[in-house]
Amino acid sequence: MARIAVKEREMVQQPTPPTQGESEEESDVDIVLDGELEKDDVEEELERLVFGDGAGFREGLRDVALGDVESADEDEEADTGFGGLDDAALFFTDTGDHAHQPAATTVDSDEDEAARSRHPAAWEDSDDERTLVSLASAPRLRKLRRTEAEDVVNGKDYARRLRRQFELLNPRPGWAQHALQKPARKKRRLSANAGSDEDKASDEEMDVDDDVPSVAPLSKLLQDAESLVRGSGPGAGKKRKLRPEVIDIQRTKDIALTQPSAITSLSFHPQLPLLLSSGPSSTLYLHQIAPSPPAPSPNPLLTSMHIRGTALTTTAFHPTDSRIFLSARRRFFHVWNLQTGRVEKVARIYGQQHEQRSMERFKLSPDGKHMALLGSARKGGGVINILSASSLQWVTQVRVESRGGIADFCWWRDSRGLCVAGKSGEITEWSIASQAIVARWQDEGAVGTTTLALGGQHELVKSPIGTDRWVVVGSSSGIVNIYDRRAWLTTPQPDSTQPVPAQPKPTKSLDHITTPMSHLTFSPDGQLLAIASEWKRDAMRLVHMPSCTVFKNWPTSSTPLGRITGVEFCGGKVAGGLDVHCLLAVANEQGKIRLWEIR
Repeated sequence: MARIAVKEREMVQQPTPPTQGESEEESDVDIVLDGELEKDDVEEELERLVFGDGAGFREGLRDVALGDVESADEDEEADTGFGGLDDAALFFTDTGDHAHQPAATTVDSDEDEAARSRHPAAWEDSDDERTLVSLASAPRLRKLRRTEAEDVVNGKDYARRLRRQFELLNPRPGWAQHALQKPARKKRRLSANAGSDEDKASDEEMDVDDDVPSVAPLSKLLQDAESLVRGSGPGAGKKRKLRPEVIDIQRTKDIALTQPSAITSLSFHPQLPLLLSSGPSSTLYLHQIAPSPPAPSPNPLLTSMHIRGTALTTTAFHPTDSRIFLSARRRFFHVWNLQTGRVEKVARIYGQQHEQRSMERFKLSPDGKHMALLGSARKGGGVINILSASSLQWVTQVRVESRGGIADFCWWRDSRGLCVAGKSGEITEWSIASQAIVARWQDEGAVGTTTLALGGQHELVKSPIGTDRWVVVGSSSGIVNIYDRRAWLTTPQPDSTQPVPAQPKPTKSLDHITTPMSHLTFSPDGQLLAIASEWKRDAMRLVHMPSCTVFKNWPTSSTPLGRITGVEFCGGKVAGGLDVHCLLAVANEQGKIRLWEIR
């Protein structure tokens, strides 16, 4: 525009003479029009401000260059260390766990994913390599990009990024992280000097992994759980007597979990309202007994532990510490420490390997000092090995003479000895202090003795056979004989070599069940005796002590017992403030545990 104006001005300065036919007026008009193109100072200033000029443009370039140099100097002086990172690496998803905030986004690979997974993928799709996904086209997928320019990825990479984004928003819990860890697989080796072929085959069948997963310690499970500790309010220490013939019993909330197999072992914790159960499913369950509020759900499951290839037969709480002993039909047993979460495996009893081929049946002494293991049956008798419960080392051995071996055994209440029942009906009283048999007597009318139980307590201080008042013997015919040991100790015996009669008369014989007796269980105060048989449905009775009478009003024909595989009593005040005389738990072969309150 400026050039046109200059050219026109030149044309004005050198006017051409009018051509032929051109009038004088037309020349004047041209001069006037050319004069209108001339601009004054105000118009030129306005044009410069609107459109700019060369001098102003160069000045602006110089100011921009100076500003970049100054900002670069400031960045060098205050370097934050994030200059070389991508924009995606400067942000993270806040999941609340500030101890594990990622510093930068890492690139996942197939090797990393395989290292995190314990098991290989079940299947792989070949189309994943050929599938293409655009991350920039969909707004909800843009967060999966590593750089702003990234767009198309294949199907496998797309799946990995989705998985990583899900793990950022939903962190993996601790128990799942532990389960994904790959355990070291170690197999037991057969010794070069092994015994017979039968022993070798038995060892090969019982090979298991030496590494047993540990679980959360009891201190974490029971923290801030004040309701688990039994209260010591008014009436907690009073001994209330039950009426004979009629019992005040009421069903309460059952254990909610149904186990996948029959429950062969059932026991209550001696101090805490905890119930321990196990069976052939190789899993041990620990429940809190809280049939009423403040528990969020009735009798919740606190924890469980699974040991592969070990069909559990006997599990028990240690009476004085936080350990649980568990065994199966194997040459080893385990000890689970609830306080530390550590599981210890006891593989053998040195010096007694030939007589202790299975550790499936054991009983802990009431004082927690010893553990009695039923040894393998031998001709004409049986063996019980006594171990130290603290060091798990062999201490001594009990040998009894009985045709067919040992049927059952039980610790005295004062832990000073054992009462052992042979299958032929011969009962042996053994003292741990003298490590000798102090008495031997015969159960009246015994036909295949199956089980034995001690209960109650007498007031006699000097007793050579313990402080238990009642001894009950069950047989394969269903007959249950009840003996009063206090009567033996207060009556002079004709045979001075032992403090009990050689063939005593039972105080009462019960014939209410006609199938082999499998369970005899006393309540903690000795006022109740539960007798049951697993060979027939609903075959259970409650007996009042010391009258030795069976309660008539329970169980009824509608009581849901099933085939009973476990019976256990719990006394005192349970969690939730429910003050009962005792609590009765009955387990059956369907894996259910039902509870009743005895008031």
